[in-house]
Amino acid sequence: MIPVQGFEGQKVMVLGLGRSGLSAARALRAGGADVLCWDDGAAAREAAEAEGFAVTDPLTRGAFENVACLVTSPGIPHLYPAPHKAIAEAMAAGVPVDNDIGLFFRSLGQGEWVDLDTPPRVVAVTGTNGKSTTSALIAHVLEAAGTPVALAGNIGRGVLDLDPPGDGAVIVLELSSYQTELARALTPDIAVFTNLSPDHLDRHGGMGGYFAAKRRLFSEGGPDRAVIGVDEPEGRFLANQLAEAPGDDRLIRVSAGKLSGPGWDISTRKGWLSEWRKGRQVASIDLRGMTGLPGAHNHQNAACAYAAARALGLAPKIIEDALASFAGLPHRSQRVAEIDGVAFVNDSKATNVDAAIKALSAFPRIRWICGGLAKEGGMEALAPAAGNVVKAYVIGREAASFALALGGVPHEVCGDMATAVARAAAEAEPGDTVLLAPAAASFDQYDNFEKRGEDFAAKVAALGR
Repeated sequence: MIPVQGFEGQKVMVLGLGRSGLSAARALRAGGADVLCWDDGAAAREAAEAEGFAVTDPLTRGAFENVACLVTSPGIPHLYPAPHKAIAEAMAAGVPVDNDIGLFFRSLGQGEWVDLDTPPRVVAVTGTNGKSTTSALIAHVLEAAGTPVALAGNIGRGVLDLDPPGDGAVIVLELSSYQTELARALTPDIAVFTNLSPDHLDRHGGMGGYFAAKRRLFSEGGPDRAVIGVDEPEGRFLANQLAEAPGDDRLIRVSAGKLSGPGWDISTRKGWLSEWRKGRQVASIDLRGMTGLPGAHNHQNAACAYAAARALGLAPKIIEDALASFAGLPHRSQRVAEIDGVAFVNDSKATNVDAAIKALSAFPRIRWICGGLAKEGGMEALAPAAGNVVKAYVIGREAASFALALGGVPHEVCGDMATAVARAAAEAEPGDTVLLAPAAASFDQYDNFEKRGEDFAAKVAALGR
């Protein structure tokens, strides 16, 4: 683990004892802090006590007396739609509130790191869609190139659970808006912004608050180099804010369209990735045959990963070979089977409308399994994006109302995954793709999108028996 610096001999309270919270408590204790823990769940409190942590209810009188900091888990609201009572009490008492990401950057570069020949570097990735695949791609490329690398944050391990990085190592962090919004320190060497579309709007008080949470990764200390997707207005605004001049190569712009500026640009048009610097093309990669990266949305992920790898000094050919060997991530355009000429693809991570639109554009003839707990922002954008859909098979507790939002798309209300997979498989023809891309959260029927994707894969596996 990475011991947290700066709290030796001081009281620190940890609120929320899931993966990130418990690893934060351990790292704080390793750094010499006097750690107090709390979780609203009794089982989590018991697990903390079993590890020797003191459990203290933050809502008891005097709970924040002499407490130097409250460290909270990302899923606990601290502002909108309303702050957790314990966080409100801490703020009223003047106690600083932070999270494990802030503690990680606070402790970065301490101890033996100063004696390393090549200091470790951090690449942090945020955005609405594609950040998990982009983060995993960057780590995959670095590993293929022989660079010591660790992947953590919103994907993989908690950041403080990592071993301290060695000489020349790179830490790749996937960061959600919940994480970037509250962290009191954010100082990556390279920061990546993939894209922005409506998501988590209740948590951030609307699109402005959501974008502001993402933007903090680039404004709190500032990265040495930034990779920015510029296909949305927010990305173009952010790129403009960061650039000191038109040719400022500390900024790498990424787009699915043509970029023709004097700076450093990466574009992905019609399946080709092109790198341009100072108005000249310096590299080109054909992404069309890379089975782990299907569709324009994955080509954008590849472009962002390519840009980060180039910023770290890797050659285009090394990056190209690594991209070609990437197998993809579970629940993200994951090909789980092919039966009688029909492909079955699990994109359960498509939990919002924009992600589903991108998945729908990746395949020519789609039997589309969709539905679940609809998010804010409306479903209207889905209908014109469904030109490749032969038929939709709608699941979820509110499947009938979800189906109404599909407009003229042929559909069948199935309700549950077993029915949807069976009906789609029965009607599919060779060359079709049965695609799970729900365009909705999973919580009406599943604990998370992973469980939903696993259920889809299990039902598909049963077809072949």
